Amino acid sequence: MTAQGESNEGSRRTGLTEPSEFGRVDEDGTVYVRVGDQEHVVGQYPEGTPEEALAFFTKRYDALAFEVQLLEQRIRGGAMSPDEATESINRVSGQLVEPHAVGDITALVARLDALKPVVGLQREKRREDKARRIEESRERKAAIVAEAEKIAAGRDWRNGANRLRELLADWKQLPRLEKSVDDELWHRFSSARTTYTRARKVHFAEMSEKRDSARVVKERLAKEAEELAESTDWGPTASRFRSMMQDWKAAGPAPKDVDDALWKRFRGAQDVFFAARDAANAEIDREFAANAELKQALLVEAEALLPVTDLAAAKRAFRDIAERWDAAGKVPRDQIKPLEARIRRVEQEIRSLEEDEWRKSDPEKSARADDMVTKLRDAITKLERDLDKARAAGNDKKVRDLESDLASRRSFLEMAERTAAEFG
Repeated sequence: MTAQGESNEGSRRTGLTEPSEFGRVDEDGTVYVRVGDQEHVVGQYPEGTPEEALAFFTKRYDALAFEVQLLEQRIRGGAMSPDEATESINRVSGQLVEPHAVGDITALVARLDALKPVVGLQREKRREDKARRIEESRERKAAIVAEAEKIAAGRDWRNGANRLRELLADWKQLPRLEKSVDDELWHRFSSARTTYTRARKVHFAEMSEKRDSARVVKERLAKEAEELAESTDWGPTASRFRSMMQDWKAAGPAPKDVDDALWKRFRGAQDVFFAARDAANAEIDREFAANAELKQALLVEAEALLPVTDLAAAKRAFRDIAERWDAAGKVPRDQIKPLEARIRRVEQEIRSLEEDEWRKSDPEKSARADDMVTKLRDAITKLERDLDKARAAGNDKKVRDLESDLASRRSFLEMAERTAAEFG
């Protein structure tokens, strides 16, 4: 293929007109390009034919046209910043002021000029986008500061530190604002973080001190519990264990690595003691089972007196039953209340009839009723004092006996008060 043929082929590839339309070669090999009504020397090609000379400088034009095409694609596609685009347009435009290529230079200049408004629009859009991002950054940073100050004013030691780290990471990703505003917001944010961190350190230092104090208390309680585990002084020891449990709860948590171990020691010693006490009580209950059977038989006798038809005979029979009841002794704890309730029901029925008779026959019954009320109240007051002392001493056996006696006296008092009220 000739040089002129190569030039024609290059023109078809780039969409240009024939080189002869835009250039010529004189006899000494000087090559000219036509730009409007003027010609410009683009160079010399003395060693070849005019066709080869034009083809050489046409290829240079093709390279320029290709560069302009790439610029158009990148600028219109947003692949370049406005500053980069302006710099590239100016660079290529500078090559077209004194062109060293043969082709439609005017068209290339027009194409480059057409890109300048595009770059201007992109620059304005970027300016607007930047302003929008700055405003969004301002709002976000203000929100970060507000949240940080709220955290600093609170006492969420578990989650607050993690959240402040997240807020700091968010802050670092945001665009800077104007220096005065950015510095003021950063100062507030940093101050909130510092305030929270100091308070958090103080809190955990205090917690550590409290845990150490709790450890000392719980070690002492665990040791004492282990010393009491084998005690058979059931009442006082049980009372002491209850008091120690209150002390344990009041001590608060010890360091995690020792708290569970100390609780295991303390609880284990309690379990040993109360298991032994329960076993002892169970043995006592088994010993009292025969007494319960005897009282069940006495109840059959007592309940057979109802309904009362002969008050004098019923009173004699019940006194005999009551003596044998007291002589029968104690019964298992779970049977005390039901057995006592049944015998008291018979007793109350007889006493009720006796009181009716008394009211009908005794002219001094009002005085006697008042005297009975007074005596019963005095007796109850004394029993209540004794019961408080027994409870304080942890004497479970005496507590049970006094509670039973107190219930009986209160029942009698109720009846006596009703009688006195009738005479009143």
